[in-house]
Amino acid sequence: MRKLIIALITFIFIINSSAYAFSFKKNNHNPLNVQEKTEYVNMCFWDKFQDEYLNYYITEAIRNNPDARKASWQVEEYRQNVKYSFGQELPSLSVSANYAGIHVPRFDNFELDQNAFILPFIASYEPDFLLKNRDRTKSVKKAYETEKYLEKSVYISLASDVATAYVNVILYDKLISYQNEIIKIKQAETERVIKKFQHGIIDRREYNAILKEYETAKNNLETYEKNRITALTQLAVLAGISADCAKDLKRSDFDSFDYHGKIPAQILSDVIFSRPDVMAAEKNLEKAKIDIRVARKEFLPGFRITGIYAFNTIAPGNFFSWESTLAAVLAGATQDIFKGGQKLANLRIQKAKYEQLFEDYRKTDLNAVKEINDALCIIKTDTEIDKNTINYLNIQKNDFILMQKKFSRGISAYTDILNEQEKLFLAAQNQTQTKAARLVNYFTLYKAVGGQL
Repeated sequence: MRKLIIALITFIFIINSSAYAFSFKKNNHNPLNVQEKTEYVNMCFWDKFQDEYLNYYITEAIRNNPDARKASWQVEEYRQNVKYSFGQELPSLSVSANYAGIHVPRFDNFELDQNAFILPFIASYEPDFLLKNRDRTKSVKKAYETEKYLEKSVYISLASDVATAYVNVILYDKLISYQNEIIKIKQAETERVIKKFQHGIIDRREYNAILKEYETAKNNLETYEKNRITALTQLAVLAGISADCAKDLKRSDFDSFDYHGKIPAQILSDVIFSRPDVMAAEKNLEKAKIDIRVARKEFLPGFRITGIYAFNTIAPGNFFSWESTLAAVLAGATQDIFKGGQKLANLRIQKAKYEQLFEDYRKTDLNAVKEINDALCIIKTDTEIDKNTINYLNIQKNDFILMQKKFSRGISAYTDILNEQEKLFLAAQNQTQTKAARLVNYFTLYKAVGGQL
């Protein structure tokens, strides 16, 4: 009996020590590993834009963005939940120090101390014959895997948002430069109109029309500058940079910024079903299946082994001697007879959850296909629009050159040149916006395919 109890306690101690050592070895895990998070966003795709500033802001966002860091810490929480659940599968060993003041009747040849010290070692283990605890750990692990995929989707969305904000910044840089040229043209036209009005060549209506166009041009410039400040602030916040430094953010020129890769005309189904949100929905389904299995096993009996080895000073003998030791082993099975229908209700709850998650999975699949098809369609359409706008811009350039030639020959007036030049800058602004829309569509497709471009 004594050897059996000592062997049981020693076995439990060794198992717990091994589990603790395993956990300690894994303790160097860094939830905010930048290299691991960078792999989420597929930097090979962003390298094809050949813009060092864009790569810098994406990297800074990965490192500093609060939402991304929060997602990473949530993953760490679920990872520790797996360890916690695994720990519940292992035996437990506890010890407590107790003082006991007791009074019992005295009998011949039997005497107990009234003041005693008791040191019990209690070992407890639930043999997992039915693998119910193992299934619970598997369920928690599936939840951890789900959170990993959700974390990946957060980083992919973050990279897309950073790129969109960056494109908006350089877009407004270009629009502002064009608008400044338009204002110069309007200013020159206004000066000429003022002289014509003063000499009675034009009436008040024509005079006011030019002044209104000039004021509208200035308002457009103010709007562009306001939008640029907003885009700069958004870029700074996404990258985890102080908004006070937003105006000083470095960026490249819009004309040199473009995607130097090839956008696929169609996406493989394997890419669609490996999206992080689709994979997360799949893991939720797997978890729900395990939860149903656990709910069924709740109807079966549970097993538990408990061992007690207590040293005390109540009985005669030395403190650590066998004569003064209380030892016991209790092993048995427990079966609930009546629980008011709780177990059956729990099983039905888990089945209902599975059906809900199955519908979520179907919805996620359908949305994934829809988003990718929409992104491909929009890219195709906006690419054609951008090409048409470039053609329009080239035609306007030819018109401007022709007007310059006419003016040099004395066929047209200087105001005609100003009008054609203004049309040229307006066409350039329009083409800048269509190009920006095309680039943002690439980011949308990147996000829709889970970064696999």
